[in-house]
Amino acid sequence: MKKAKLLKSCVAVLAAASLVTGCGSGAAKDATTATTAAAGGTETKAAEASSSADKGEEVTIKVMIWDRGDAAPGTTVENNTQTEWVKKQVKEKYNINVEYVSVPRSSSDEKVNIMMSGGSAPDIVFTYNQGLFNSFATAGGLTDLTEAYEKNGADIKKFVADAQNMGQIDGKQFAIMKQRGVESPRHTAYIRQDWLDKLGMQMPKTKEELTAYLQAVKDKNPGGVDNVIPWAMSGRNDTEKGYINYLGSYVNLAGDKDAYVYSEAYMAVAPGAVDGIKKLNELYNKGLINKDFATDTNEDLYKAQVTAGNVGFFLDDTESPWNYITVLNQSAGGRTFVPVQCFELADGSYRTPFEPRYGMFVMVPKSSEKKADACMKYLNWMADPAVAENIVFTAEHKRDENGVPIKLSSEELSSKGYPGTCDDLNIVNLAMDWTKNKDSIVSKWVKDQSVEWETPDWFSNFYDVRSEGKFRFPVYANISQAEADYGKNVENLMVAYVYKLISCTPDQFDSLQKTEYDNLVNAGLQKILDARAEYFDTIK
Repeated sequence: MKKAKLLKSCVAVLAAASLVTGCGSGAAKDATTATTAAAGGTETKAAEASSSADKGEEVTIKVMIWDRGDAAPGTTVENNTQTEWVKKQVKEKYNINVEYVSVPRSSSDEKVNIMMSGGSAPDIVFTYNQGLFNSFATAGGLTDLTEAYEKNGADIKKFVADAQNMGQIDGKQFAIMKQRGVESPRHTAYIRQDWLDKLGMQMPKTKEELTAYLQAVKDKNPGGVDNVIPWAMSGRNDTEKGYINYLGSYVNLAGDKDAYVYSEAYMAVAPGAVDGIKKLNELYNKGLINKDFATDTNEDLYKAQVTAGNVGFFLDDTESPWNYITVLNQSAGGRTFVPVQCFELADGSYRTPFEPRYGMFVMVPKSSEKKADACMKYLNWMADPAVAENIVFTAEHKRDENGVPIKLSSEELSSKGYPGTCDDLNIVNLAMDWTKNKDSIVSKWVKDQSVEWETPDWFSNFYDVRSEGKFRFPVYANISQAEADYGKNVENLMVAYVYKLISCTPDQFDSLQKTEYDNLVNAGLQKILDARAEYFDTIK
């Protein structure tokens, strides 16, 4: 019955989600080698037996791994140079045998659900889907890792502690959270520096100054293009990236409770947000935002307009535009877009939402409860930044003058028997030493350019501008029943709600806003907001 309940619960979650220095050989090996050289076979066997006893009883754990179809010739995703290196380290350090179980990356959540429900899941599984984790945990499908974490999680506590609260439900640790690497904002605004120069305007620092720039772009067309677009948006219906930072600047978050209730997913309906939407409607009706944006659901037109040099300003995922800015810079023969922060709050400061520190949920199925300690030792081992670096970049990588690991080329990885994505094996910690240092991060950005489209000073400025007003919304592992039932649908409807209001005529705005907001409430919005507020009160 429990498996049936788990399957039913998780299928519902997945349906909603479809609409998130190596350790070396260790001291034991060195001791064994020295004994071999000094005393021969009998002493060696005794030393090995003693060493094995110190490390604990031999145990085998099965660990999920993504299959992206990029295994080197003659290897598999489960057995290759990198997996063999990991297996060796863990065996020598803990007497643990590691076996990998591949899952197609494109359908990993569905596969995990099937394995969990059928009792065939490996001892370690993972997902980015908080709803799936929550379903497994509340249905009794996961091992309580609290004791194993306390006993064997010292390096997780030391290096990855910032992320671990998201793996807790009712004070129990049901997942070890992977921690992200370079801290990054969710979205960043970009503006044409060369157009500002031609217009004789300074970099805008406020929304009013931005509006003046947008109007000047429309009136004076500094690029001399046929179809000038002051502010370009797309109509992608699965993301609020094109407008959310702007709307957020109209919202006053009085404290952590407001920040939790109206986390970024619900910012468009927070008190004050409608004023921001009305301003966007004004800009749209003045011709400062492209008229047909809402129909561009796959954002092909948006990207084509930016690449063609027709656009003066846009918002996007932080580093995504680098691909098309590269093309534009090459055709323009010089610098075009630079990052800008001009969405001031009421007090003149900025609020730039950053990615949460947690990434994936790493779980041990209830059926593997007896292997909890071994699984925790494996996860704890890779929490060490030095180990994590060797997993991501291979143990034979080198560092540059700024301490940044140099990744082996695709050709080198393939020829040496490594998979194309060694980092998939690192399921605990991407926060290596270099990811906390500006110079190292900038150095990596510069060297990661497939073609040289920008200089170190651009990337240094990018680092500084994108970090102004750094802010993180409070996050908790809880998902209310209301959010499980209505959340994904409401989030999608909220994007449509904003698009409709931006692109309506000014005289329609107030009545349409009321109608569309009522539709959101009828779809479950208020139940979700009430449940979030209630949960926050229970933990505070």
